[in-house]
Amino acid sequence: MNVSEIVENLTQQGVQLWADNGKLKINSPKGILTPELRTEIAQHKPEILAFLNEASRTITDNFATHGEDLSLQTIGRLIGGFCNGSNLGFKAPIIDSKAMAKKLVITFRPLPKAYTNDAIIKFRENLELKLQSYGVRIEPWEQATKEFSYELKVPLINWNKSINTRVIKAGISAVIDVERHPNLIGKLKIFTAEKLYQGYSHFVLKNQKMSVSKIAQFISWAEENIRPAEDPTNTQVIVLTEPDEKFSDPKIPYEQKIPIGISTLVRTFSEIVIGVTHSQISILNMNLSDSKFPTDNIDEFVLKSLVPKIYVPIMPLSMSRFEVGEYNSNQSEYAAKLVKLGKELASTGLLPAGFKIDNVIKRKSHRDIVDWMAKGRTGVSYGFVAYGEPPQYIGAAEISAKEWESLSYVDGFSSNELRQNEIGRKYIRTQIGQEWKFKQIPDVWLVCSRSGSNKTNLNLETDVLRIGLKGNLLLQLPQGTDLAVADIKPSYDIYVMLAMTLAAALYAPTLLENGAPMVHFHGYPSKEWFRENEYCTGVQNPSVPCGTYEAGVFNFLGIRTLAEQSNSNIALASLIEPDHGANFIAPDLTYIVDRLKAGIEQGQIELGGKYLVSLKENLAVN
Repeated sequence: MNVSEIVENLTQQGVQLWADNGKLKINSPKGILTPELRTEIAQHKPEILAFLNEASRTITDNFATHGEDLSLQTIGRLIGGFCNGSNLGFKAPIIDSKAMAKKLVITFRPLPKAYTNDAIIKFRENLELKLQSYGVRIEPWEQATKEFSYELKVPLINWNKSINTRVIKAGISAVIDVERHPNLIGKLKIFTAEKLYQGYSHFVLKNQKMSVSKIAQFISWAEENIRPAEDPTNTQVIVLTEPDEKFSDPKIPYEQKIPIGISTLVRTFSEIVIGVTHSQISILNMNLSDSKFPTDNIDEFVLKSLVPKIYVPIMPLSMSRFEVGEYNSNQSEYAAKLVKLGKELASTGLLPAGFKIDNVIKRKSHRDIVDWMAKGRTGVSYGFVAYGEPPQYIGAAEISAKEWESLSYVDGFSSNELRQNEIGRKYIRTQIGQEWKFKQIPDVWLVCSRSGSNKTNLNLETDVLRIGLKGNLLLQLPQGTDLAVADIKPSYDIYVMLAMTLAAALYAPTLLENGAPMVHFHGYPSKEWFRENEYCTGVQNPSVPCGTYEAGVFNFLGIRTLAEQSNSNIALASLIEPDHGANFIAPDLTYIVDRLKAGIEQGQIELGGKYLVSLKENLAVN
């Protein structure tokens, strides 16, 4: 095993490694560092230190260090919990979609014989040209794939089958295909493959989990819609098909569209589905947006919607990213406020209860694939409620320029942007108005609904998590929670919540001084809904998915922008995430609840994308 493999293996198990003044520092969860691992680390210590130093230099070299304000790399590390040593696992955020496009490598799977959908054929040709025009590298199918052979064996019935196929090579960002509809023989093959998989999973594996690539291998001989990939985590599948009329129908309530969207993604074995007619394009991913574009607006569709979704796929945070502890939820005033917030919003219908994956996805192979993608989450719900706690400082919250000059540099950060004092408290240099300010990065905490919970009926003892940012990410579970039994996973939107909370602490402190309720739902307000001292931003942002640094960075920058425009006098801030939804933060629970209820009653807030287009066209603040 080489050094990079050793480090990656440890990182995946939650072990943090970093270099500090020539010394190797290690922070490990209890029980991970066995005597064998300690010996291996000791034997490779010089190589590991060299590897970590090189990783740190690579990130540092990318910083903007010419008197500018905070770089994207610094913001990404602040909200991502990469401040206390190791940079491993950190990918510097990119928020310019043209820059994203130049990082992508995409291949098109050849059309099936006798394919006749003229609208999709024409769109496919135009899509390839547009992607190339923005700098995407288009890899021919034969070069993007390779021959792959394997044996399938089911010992109980002595069933063996040799499979020869083509697998998409690692390094391909996405494969674009069309939906393939099986004939009667194909349906019989699918039925047989599914029964074999169920039997193998139950009797041979004893219901132990398989990776998505192994599941795909087991059923791909029968499924034309499966595109095997060497690295399914980093190669997305995009399917062109006819749009689902029910999902696109603005008259159908959004909560009824959720199972339709999920079923479409699962049926096509894809992360992204593009619906195509001669006049319209729609795009669907796990965010379940019902956004639509005219076909003559393909440039905006490609650059603002498709490219960002490929560059930063939806990916929930692994539990290994957190330092896990517990807290007494019954004694937390903010946990109690969060439960109240959810209940108060129940009548709005903005936070659908969601569903259990087992209730929507009928085939076991499909359920297991979604389970793998969702990192063990058994349910899906859309939206979040959270409550930011007042920031925690140790020492001066702000210092002078002279005091800044006396601070120490921090490895991996630009000294123009971030430094620390003798007790390790970090300060940033940032411009507010026309002045440079030197502000302490506080410890920030928030409470939020767990992934898959019913946000409008939260159980204080099982549904409310406490998330912290103290240079690294912290996750506190309600006391007595057994992770081996309980279905408790953090929200996909953790970076967004933390970014909003940290930005408010730094740039709009009155928002957070008594705690701040935050709400996210998959819809938008109309421009007419906003009142005096209520602000909106983000409508022109690329539509990056949730669960990414990029989404967090956009929300951080949004809070900062609104604070500058309003002189920090913000009664309510709305941060728009195109093709996803809207985030709201306010300094008062009653105020945000009353305003959202009024929006529903007046028909000025709706789930789905009804108001997004008008916001883009009419909102001056962006």
